[in-house]
Amino acid sequence: MHRQTVASTAMSLTLSTVLTVSTLTVGPVGGALKAAAEGAGISADPVAGRERHRAVGRAKSLVIGVDGLTFSSIAAAGAPVIDGLRRAGTSARTQLYAEPMAPTLSGPGWASILSGTWPDTHGVRGNDLSRDQLAAHPDFLSRIERAAPRLETAAVATWAPIVEDLAGPLVDRRLHGAEDEVTARRAAALLGRRATDSVFVQLDEVDLAGHAHGAASSEYAAAVRAADSLVGDLLAAVESRPTFARERWLVVVTTDHGHTAEGGHGGSSAAERGSFVIASGGGLPAGAVRHDVRVVDIAPTVLAHHGLDRAARRGSEGSPIAELRPDEFDALRPRLRGPVDEVAVGDRPGWTAEPPPGWQVVDARMPEGGTTEWRGWTFATDDFWTATDPGQGRETNVRARDVFAVADSDEWDDAPHADGRFDSTLVTPSYPVLGDRRAVLRFVTTYAVDGPQSARVLVSVDGADPVPLRSYMRPVNAAQALRIDLPRGARAVRFLFRYTGVNSAFWVVDRVRVRSGR
Repeated sequence: MHRQTVASTAMSLTLSTVLTVSTLTVGPVGGALKAAAEGAGISADPVAGRERHRAVGRAKSLVIGVDGLTFSSIAAAGAPVIDGLRRAGTSARTQLYAEPMAPTLSGPGWASILSGTWPDTHGVRGNDLSRDQLAAHPDFLSRIERAAPRLETAAVATWAPIVEDLAGPLVDRRLHGAEDEVTARRAAALLGRRATDSVFVQLDEVDLAGHAHGAASSEYAAAVRAADSLVGDLLAAVESRPTFARERWLVVVTTDHGHTAEGGHGGSSAAERGSFVIASGGGLPAGAVRHDVRVVDIAPTVLAHHGLDRAARRGSEGSPIAELRPDEFDALRPRLRGPVDEVAVGDRPGWTAEPPPGWQVVDARMPEGGTTEWRGWTFATDDFWTATDPGQGRETNVRARDVFAVADSDEWDDAPHADGRFDSTLVTPSYPVLGDRRAVLRFVTTYAVDGPQSARVLVSVDGADPVPLRSYMRPVNAAQALRIDLPRGARAVRFLFRYTGVNSAFWVVDRVRVRSGR
C-alpha cells in the first residue's frame, strides 16, 4: 500500500481512445493498437504500417507500469488496448519473490523492474527507499543517460517515490502526476516531442482500487479499464508523432506486484507475487507466450533495443528477452505431471521425475517412500513448487527460470518413509573438452539451510571417480561459475550435484552450462 489512507475512486471507460487510434497507420506499435481496436469491434488495415517499418529507424522505447494489475484481470475486466499489445507482442506470466528476500510491495517491485536486479542486490525492501543500493544498480533510464547522453529520457509517475528516488538524477525529465489522468497527459506530451527517446510511466489507481475494494471487485475492474484507456492515450501519442514512420518502437507493459481477491499485497501468496511482462515491437514475435521471462529482463531488453552494448547492462541480473534461450530442463515442460501427494496445489501440472536426455538422477541411497513429487532430484516449475508450502523461502528462487531441478528434503519428509536421510545425486551429461586445459561450470542456484544437510558439486574427468569441486555450507542465491583445471589429454567431463538432508531445506539448480578452452 502506497499511502496511509486510500480514497475510493469511481472510474469509467469509453472507447474513444481505441476509436481514435484505429485510424492511425499501423507499425510495430500500431499492430498492437490494431489488435486492441479489433478487440473493440473496430477494423484497421496494418499492411501499410508493416511495410513502412521494415526500414531500420531510430530506436524508441516506452515502458508502462500499471501498479497492482493482475494478469487475469486484463481479459476479465475488459482491457482491449493492453490485451492488444499482448496479442501483437510477446507475453509472459511471472512470479516475484517474497520474504525473506523482500515483501511484495511497490518499492521492491519497481526497483527490480527499473534496475534489472533483485531485492537482495538492489537493497530496496520496502516503500521507504532511503537505504537502497540503486546508486550501484541504477535504473535503465540512468544507464541510457550514462551510455548515450544525447538520448532524451523521462520518468512520469503518479506514485511520487518513483520520480523522487527510483529514477536517478541523470534522467532528463522526472514528472509527478497527482492522479493517473494527469500522469498520462504529461507523459503523452513528452511522447509527442520529437527528441524523446525512452519513457517510463507508472499508473497508480488500479492499486488503490485493489486496496479499497479487492481485486475481485467491480471497482477494481473499472480501474483496470480506466488504466487501459490511458495506455491507449499513450500509444496514440506515440503513433501521432511526425517522425513515427522513421522510428522503431518497443512498448512494454508490466506491474510491480499482484493483489488478493479481498485486497492487499505484501505476502507470499501466488496472487500477491503475480506479475507479467508484455513486450510489443523491438523485433519480438507477435503472439508468443513465454515461461522463462522475469521482470528483471525489462531493463536489459530496453537497453539492447537502444543498441547499448553489454557494458551498459553490466550488473543487470536479467537478459534481453530476444537473447533468452531455453535450457534442457525447460524442454521438460510438455512432460510435466499433475500432483500425486501434493493435493494442496490443485490440479496444475508442474513436476516430473524424468530427467532430460543425457542427464541422470541417482537415488540408490534414497529411502523408500516420502512425498512422491520430491523423492530425489525432480524437475518443477515455480508456481507448482512454491504452492506446496508457501512462506518457507521457496519464493526466493527468482534466478531460476521456467523448469528447474530441485532437491527438497523438507517436502519429501512430509510423507511417511523408511529410515534414512534424503540422499540424491543429479548427474549432467558428458561434456566434450577435447584436450582443453580448463573448463567452467556455470549455473544459477538457490540453496537454503534448515537443519542437517549438505550440498556438493563433484566432477568426473574421462569417467574417473568423482572428486569434490565445491561444497555449500551456507545459504546461497546467485549465479555460479566453478572453474576446473583439466589434466593434459582430457576428453570429457561430467558434473554431479549431490544433496543430503534430514527434514532440512532445499537446493535448486538451473541454467547449467559448461564451457572449456585453453
